[in-house]
Amino acid sequence: MPAASHKIVHDRFHIMQHVDKVRRQEHRELLSQEDERLEGTKYIWLYREENLPDKPDHLLKATNLKVAKAWAMKESLSGLWNYLSTGWAKRFMKRWLTWVRKSDLPPMRKLGKMLSRHQITNGAAEGLNSKIMAIKRRACGYRYREHFKTAIYFFCGGLDLYPKQA
Repeated sequence: MPAASHKIVHDRFHIMQHVDKVRRQEHRELLSQEDERLEGTKYIWLYREENLPDKPDHLLKATNLKVAKAWAMKESLSGLWNYLSTGWAKRFMKRWLTWVRKSDLPPMRKLGKMLSRHQITNGAAEGLNSKIMAIKRRACGYRYREHFKTAIYFFCGGLDLYPKQA
């Protein structure tokens, strides 16, 4: 991919890092008040709702915990991947970014700013995938994976095969 080192892609892991920052900050604040509610809960906040091991609902639905709010924001954002229409996805993202900007959670606000600055589409990846599938169809499949990879590099690599004129 051209200039790949300058491209920024945000995956779910990077979003979870911001939730963990909220948890760490709040945990420090609670410990200074001798409140140990968040003791040993680091990984609970990183789970998706459907994958929670023993569903500690009392923590997740505790509206007075900042980390619970950050976790809800993370879970809500995961709904973005379910939209089939770009228009609806953009509306959802706009509402989500407004929610995050109005929150009292600096790491989540920072995440919102970062996501709004770096909104990208997967158009380039889809175009490249289409070109690769055309290469595969043109050859009616490849017997050896290495030959397929070579054909992809040859057709998609942007090589200049013509000798330079002096």
